[in-house]
Amino acid sequence: MNKTTKEQVVAEFSEKLKKAQAAFLTNYRGLTVEQADDLRGKLRATGVEYSVVKNTLLRLASRGTDMECLDEYLAGPTSLTIVLDDPVAPARVLSDFAKANTAFELKVGVLNGTLLSVDDIKALADLPSRDQLLANMLGSLNAPVSNFVGVLAAIPRSLVQVLGAIQEQKAA
Repeated sequence: MNKTTKEQVVAEFSEKLKKAQAAFLTNYRGLTVEQADDLRGKLRATGVEYSVVKNTLLRLASRGTDMECLDEYLAGPTSLTIVLDDPVAPARVLSDFAKANTAFELKVGVLNGTLLSVDDIKALADLPSRDQLLANMLGSLNAPVSNFVGVLAAIPRSLVQVLGAIQEQKAA
């Protein structure tokens, strides 16, 4: 790469890192091309970008961003996953892929400027998705209202049952 190309790559990654909510560094050494393509496809399905990056270029690109704390982990073969939205799904894909492929190794992650260890990434992967959490919250908010409607519906039902019992009693 010539100097102009490197500057463009640094500027491009710097913009992406500024917009990113999370980023994950992984060691891809030992993966076959098919395995790497499989991982890229799974990550692309979650809407994130996965790329192999030169450590020096990534170090330059991360300056002045929340991802600057990754500098000390930029050694050896490094791949970068940049997450713009929900970080749970990509963390789950990376964690599952690391379990299935011993050659693939999670290094570290960053979530909103906070450094995540490998255990933190695995814990993040075990969380329900954002949509599931929203559905659970909506169900919790909806429960008192639906219970109240049930109570209000029980009052006329009880009245009808009492009147039916009185009618049976007078008929007998």
